[in-house]
Amino acid sequence: MAVKLLSTREAASRLGISARRVRALIEDSKLAAHKLGRDYAIEENALKSVIVYGKSGRPSRELIAKMKHRS
Repeated sequence: MAVKLLSTREAASRLGISARRVRALIEDSKLAAHKLGRDYAIEENALKSVIVYGKSGRPSRELIAKMKHRS
């Protein structure tokens, strides 16, 4: 079975985040990728190991309160 490789844009689209955030995840070693010149190639199955939280930006006060309550 062939491994499907994705660009940062394709990975971002599938994860519902920006390409900039995908690059940050790669740089933080939270998303495995292969450096090809100046770009990255990401294996499709590597996306399963990434956890993203809803929309980007600052979390809502309600979410922060829920997270504090769980601790």
